[in-house]
Amino acid sequence: MKSARRKAREFAVQGLYQWQLTQDTPAHIEQHLAETPGFGKADMSLFRTVMYGAIKHGEPLRSALEPYLARGWNEVSPVERGVLLAAAYELVHMPETPYPVIINEAIELSRTFGGNEGHKFINGVLDRFVEQARATEVASTRAQRSRP
Repeated sequence: MKSARRKAREFAVQGLYQWQLTQDTPAHIEQHLAETPGFGKADMSLFRTVMYGAIKHGEPLRSALEPYLARGWNEVSPVERGVLLAAAYELVHMPETPYPVIINEAIELSRTFGGNEGHKFINGVLDRFVEQARATEVASTRAQRSRP
């Protein structure tokens, strides 16, 4: 059974995919997604925060992610771009969520919606991105793991 937070992230990625293809407004995309079965069971606050936030901050997030891509942004599938934008938004703007949770959720989303090896690509990009986005948290986590 998927949690309300997982469903929220799934719908946020679907919304980001739609936004990339149509450039429609977030409100219209939300209205369209609301017709999808299961939408009402998603964590609406998280869905709106991630989808609207990733759209609003899309260009700075893209610029921050690009150095970690092995190919150009436009060569990345729209599904993978949506997952990356959603995860990057959470990593940058939602410090209350531990970064391993965000990365694991992104990997699972890419397994659900992306290509066969997309989850490896997402994992690699986000593992490098988080070093910059959450340097202090990453260092603290590593220090805790290395203690006997």
